[in-house]
Amino acid sequence: MRGTVLQIVVDRLPDGRKPTKDLWLWHAGPVEVDLDLVDLLWKAYLRRFDQEHFHRFAKVYLGMARAHLSSAQATDRWMHLIMAAYAQLRLASPHVDDLRRPWHPRPEPGRPLSPYRVRLGFRRLRAKLGTPAGSPKLTRPGPGRPKGSRNRPKDKRPPYRKTVTTGNEHRE
Repeated sequence: MRGTVLQIVVDRLPDGRKPTKDLWLWHAGPVEVDLDLVDLLWKAYLRRFDQEHFHRFAKVYLGMARAHLSSAQATDRWMHLIMAAYAQLRLASPHVDDLRRPWHPRPEPGRPLSPYRVRLGFRRLRAKLGTPAGSPKLTRPGPGRPKGSRNRPKDKRPPYRKTVTTGNEHRE
């Protein structure tokens, strides 16, 4: 199979760490590789980690893998619900307290919380926000059935019978 092996040498990483080793990528495409394509390939390789983490989070914590749906439309609706839940977690990030586990590191100041951490504190946020509905009215139970009345009998329906076929005959 024809392809191109690319060696990516990184001088420095965005967070200030020094890279430990070079990145080797294999590209199954045209042999002539220009610099724009090399740039696109290594950026796409780095973005795959974001996608893998999203899919793991959606499967484990948002229930993407739990639904066993019979139709493509139902699966599509389920995926829309998963994406809406993920968007809610992203939007709620500035409003949620950091309820980190003891083994989690402290978040950097000014950096938004991850969806996992937002999910930990989402229950408290819901209590802070309240609800648009008013408080329930206090009522007494209704009068019930009048004394002396009886249950009305249900309407008689004809029984449902399947037709059984044996050979060329039809029986009911």
